[in-house]
Amino acid sequence: MTNIETRNIAPVLSVQNLTTSFNVDGEWKPVVRNVSFSVAPGETVAIVGESGSGKSVTSLSIMRLLQEETSRIEGKIILDGRDLLSLPEHEMRKVRGNEVSMIFQEPMTSLNPLFTIGDQISEALLCHKPMSAAEARAETIRLLDKVRIPSAASRFDEYPHRFSGGMRQRVMIAMALASKPKLLIADEPTTALDVTIQGQILDLIKILQEEEGTSVLFITHDMGVVAEIADRTVVMYRGEQVETGATADIFHRGRHPYTRALLSAVPVLGSMQKYERPLRFPVVNNATGQSDTPVEVPDTVARDKPILEVKNLTKRFEIHSGLFGRLSGRVHAVENVSFDLYAGETLSLVGESGCGKSTTGRAIMRLIEPDSGSVTVEGRDLLALDKRQMREMRKSVQMIFQDPFASLNPRMTVGQAIAEPYLEHRMGTSKEAKEVVADMLRKVGLTPDMASRYPHEFSGGQRQRICIARALALQPKVIVADESVSALDVSIKAQVINLMLDLQQSLNLAFLFISHDMAVVERVSHRVAVMYLGEIVEIGPRAAVFGNPQHEYTKKLMAAVPVPDPDRRREKRMVASDELRSPIRPADYIATRREYREVSAGHLVAQ
Repeated sequence: MTNIETRNIAPVLSVQNLTTSFNVDGEWKPVVRNVSFSVAPGETVAIVGESGSGKSVTSLSIMRLLQEETSRIEGKIILDGRDLLSLPEHEMRKVRGNEVSMIFQEPMTSLNPLFTIGDQISEALLCHKPMSAAEARAETIRLLDKVRIPSAASRFDEYPHRFSGGMRQRVMIAMALASKPKLLIADEPTTALDVTIQGQILDLIKILQEEEGTSVLFITHDMGVVAEIADRTVVMYRGEQVETGATADIFHRGRHPYTRALLSAVPVLGSMQKYERPLRFPVVNNATGQSDTPVEVPDTVARDKPILEVKNLTKRFEIHSGLFGRLSGRVHAVENVSFDLYAGETLSLVGESGCGKSTTGRAIMRLIEPDSGSVTVEGRDLLALDKRQMREMRKSVQMIFQDPFASLNPRMTVGQAIAEPYLEHRMGTSKEAKEVVADMLRKVGLTPDMASRYPHEFSGGQRQRICIARALALQPKVIVADESVSALDVSIKAQVINLMLDLQQSLNLAFLFISHDMAVVERVSHRVAVMYLGEIVEIGPRAAVFGNPQHEYTKKLMAAVPVPDPDRRREKRMVASDELRSPIRPADYIATRREYREVSAGHLVAQ
């Protein structure tokens, strides 16, 4: 719905001068200040900004889900003529789920693991609608069908852990739509999902919105998602609303410096066609909106001999069942994976959750023991080393994990965390370790005085820099980066990737970059390997794989990437309800070795 169409229609939601404060040490500190916007019937409004901008607090304020003892909400929140802030709590309970529903970022924490998904959706219906248990069951199955869950009737009695992330998010959408609310608030509903599942969820929300006429308030930091789904956009920065307007105007004629900074950090699939090597992201000043010109990095790849050689790597997990624990099958997580990695090169391993890419990274590090194959670093087979020798070799191969907060000990200062592996490997004295910590912090764009702080005192992007510094302290040759930027905001992601490119150039590092973000992968990679069901189905130079994808799964991944172009907002792709096929095989299954054909020099595709 356009602005002209909505101009004379009463909004479903009107937020006026919303200010939300938290009680900190006896003082009320505002985290959202004077935010105003409206959502018209059938309209999608996106609130966009980085972590800490106040967008999620705004949505929780609308739902009145913040603790009354520690929060204070001021202003007006008008829903269909009623100010929600004036309602007593028992009236507000009738509003939640009935007139306004919410989809949260992580469905597994929103669903009760002790109840079936059918019971949880039925509970919402029985709370808000005068119907019997049998009627609620029938309506729940209809809703599961509506959100494209296959075999809905048979899956009514299954528990949340039996569903994939994408299917659990569909369950959350079904629950949110159960009472046909006037407004649906979606708080980062696709951030934790793979790109193909994200595309399915976005298309599903578009279709359901058209069928039900529901208004949507979409909270996100992903500008590509904003372009695909939003009619209008509210940009938030440090708790304030800095720009509001039609999404096309925001993208094409954004006025505020922070808006321009956000847009410049969005990687666009296909934008690397004229570049041979990885390209830095532009560095943008949030205060002025001015940016530098991104430059193509120098050729860092030493092509004489691979520093890492992986040959026929295989990892299977046994499944035992029955009273006596009989072997009933195996998960073929990694199956005959082979590739080389050169010094100064970035090889990206891409695919959906469950394809085996993270298991491959952990198997290379021997954080899980492979069943067969070889992993050679500088001529030494890691799989043939004993524990003491492997511990020594880990100095050469380090890993950066997805969640930096979970990777750091909250009881250790960041200086202690960075120094710990250095001291454990007896690479120097305590005094030398302090000098190394200061040097590593400078290398990752932080300052030496930050060494005395604890992890909770840093932002997500800063914590990831600290994890990179910790890995660099051992002077590794190879770094396995497992979804190392997927949890970061778009501008922080750009900063961390620029840092990795700089470090690769100065230290001649080799990166195995594990990711499902195809637009980022195109930007940072020298070569790309696509994994599906534990196998590499396509591998080759970045330009070849992205410019001439051959395998159907590679094409599916690329087609699902959100396009940051609001002019294509009304386009709907084919919504597929398929999940990644199961890698579980019978106990007597014998895997066949893949044959590859060469499309062009170094570009191989599985037959």
